[in-house]
Amino acid sequence: MNDLVRDKVRNKDGSLPLWGEILAGGCAGGSQVMFTNPLEIVKIRLQVAGEIAGGPRVSAINVIKDLGIFGLYKGARACFLRDIPFSALYFTSYAHLKKYFADENGHNSPLSLLTAATISGAPAASLVTPADVIKTRLQVVARSGQTTYAGVFDCARKIWAEEGGTAFWKGAGARVCRSSPQFGVTLLTYELLQRYLPVDFGGNQPEGSKTSKSMHLADLPPVNPEHIGGLRLAVATFTGVESKFGLFLPKFRNPIAKVES
Repeated sequence: MNDLVRDKVRNKDGSLPLWGEILAGGCAGGSQVMFTNPLEIVKIRLQVAGEIAGGPRVSAINVIKDLGIFGLYKGARACFLRDIPFSALYFTSYAHLKKYFADENGHNSPLSLLTAATISGAPAASLVTPADVIKTRLQVVARSGQTTYAGVFDCARKIWAEEGGTAFWKGAGARVCRSSPQFGVTLLTYELLQRYLPVDFGGNQPEGSKTSKSMHLADLPPVNPEHIGGLRLAVATFTGVESKFGLFLPKFRNPIAKVES
């Protein structure tokens, strides 16, 4: 989705404005919520299920049955609030770091791709931690005596009032340790697949994927465009050869002289 939107907002000269990079990343983050939110809520319910000693055994199937289709999208607003700015920051910084780590020909090696993708994940993951905290609070099952939340703004207000501002940044380090290598490997795999298993959807290949071809002398065009295949040199050399050196060959006519005349 990021590459698709980037191709749509390019200028006529092929350049991409900064706002276009941010928009493309944000669209990519928003489009993934419909797939990631159900997985997030099931994951969270399974992770906290063991906190109650002697509680019922919880499985993914049970969570899906209890929540239903619409229940799987509980906390989707907070997920949008997290994933849109994350992807806008991540893909924008990744595109610029790719150029920074590219060689003199603009080509990116697998190591430079992995480095750029991993570094880009650190600020993006840490800066959206407050939205991730709100999303988690909304999706977890509140037990007896715990605070319940009615929505994104209600959750943010209660966290601020009861726990203070530092509560919004809980788990920031863990998010960076998870997201940076995760997206580093993901983007590296994507880039390599685009190189070795290219599928043409009508757009441009990712920047830095093309290897510059070495130039050979034979690939250079002739200095004189009319000097094709050495014809003029050959004509000048072999003119009159039929009567030279005691040879008696059929008369050789100069096609260039004939045309010019």
